[in-house]
Amino acid sequence: MPRTHLCASLSSVEDRDHIEKADIAEVRLDILGRVPEIGGKKIIATFRDVPDLSVLPKGFKGMIDIGEHDVPDTDAEVISSHHNYDSTPPAKEIADLLKNMKGDIVKGAFRVNSFSDLKTLYDVSRSIEKRHVLLGMGELGAVTRIRSGTLGNEFTFAYVGTPTAPGQLSLEEMSYLGDDPMVAGIVGHPLEKSLSPMMHNEVMSKIGFKGVYLKFDSESLEHVEDVIRAYNIKGLNVTIPYKSTILGHLDSVDKDAEAVGAANTVVNDNGKLKGYNTDIIGIENAVKLAGFDPKGKRALIMGSGGAARACAFALKEKGCRVTVTGRNEETSRSLCKDLGCDLQPKDSVALMLHDLIVNCTPIGMYGSGEYPVSICQLTPHHTVFDMVYGTETPLISKAKETGAGIVSGEDMLAAQGAASLGMWTGKKDLFKLMREALN
Repeated sequence: MPRTHLCASLSSVEDRDHIEKADIAEVRLDILGRVPEIGGKKIIATFRDVPDLSVLPKGFKGMIDIGEHDVPDTDAEVISSHHNYDSTPPAKEIADLLKNMKGDIVKGAFRVNSFSDLKTLYDVSRSIEKRHVLLGMGELGAVTRIRSGTLGNEFTFAYVGTPTAPGQLSLEEMSYLGDDPMVAGIVGHPLEKSLSPMMHNEVMSKIGFKGVYLKFDSESLEHVEDVIRAYNIKGLNVTIPYKSTILGHLDSVDKDAEAVGAANTVVNDNGKLKGYNTDIIGIENAVKLAGFDPKGKRALIMGSGGAARACAFALKEKGCRVTVTGRNEETSRSLCKDLGCDLQPKDSVALMLHDLIVNCTPIGMYGSGEYPVSICQLTPHHTVFDMVYGTETPLISKAKETGAGIVSGEDMLAAQGAASLGMWTGKKDLFKLMREALN
């Protein structure tokens, strides 16, 4: 695969002093107003209004981006470009649009809102014979900038001072990653409070591993498997609400994930997608670090999603009796049937009968409202495990107030993350680094 040229988008004249790692410099004339002197770099002069070639330096030898305007009389190489800041149209519509553009290079940038949109851009790249640049805008589209070579792009963009388009990565990041870094990430909805990208990226940087961990916040998993394969994504962590539904998009799952009925980690092994449940490792590690021995104890789990399933499995494997309660009676009943737990209707649980209280709901992070049980019943006898991390939830506040033991949600996050990153990179003993990143 030929090397993709890296274009630095300037947001100020001063940015030109920091582009030594770029091949090309883009001068947005709507931002800078003129083309400053830039030595040693090919220049793209980008017009957002009707092209006015009189603003170009005499003898300009670079490229001009004219948007969707008519091609002017010029010896410069011309880029025709289209931007859709709201959505990604169907593949045929995009392909026809680009084919009808008259520039030497055709560029299309589209807002990416789903895995289906990412698949669309990949499909378009396979049907365009012209020299082109295809980019996905927004956080979910960042993978198109990193896998620019996969899309057959002439070049890809990076920012220097401040981003000039949604979803851009910095020139420093892009030049460090190079053409073929490992790409991993987290899929879920919503993801704005997830600390996983920060944690994984910091650890990969510390160990000198060329990789990037992205957010894939999508309201649907449709075509997720196609995107993983097309963009050569090595793996994904999976969070709310997809830990169970991801199973239908995989080729296989390991025995623990199959027993739990949920996976939080996907590994792409040369196009074969396998699911694992490293939440189990995270739960076991966090409980152990807190000094709580589940054997012979009774645990109450609030919630019935993928995290609750992993918790029930992990605790029962250690000889703990598990009771489940939650707002969704159907999923709670299904969990108990699958994993051999006791079901207790919400608001009818006596906390004094349990040793460990576990919150597997998003209350405190993405959700608000009342827990399925009254936390006023907490005593110093209890140990409390809240899987919500990065904030002091009402449950943890009450535990501290009453002197109850506390299992750290950050310990769980770090341990499951270390296990996942180990699967993707082959690196071991990453827990301490993950925990330091969270601190």
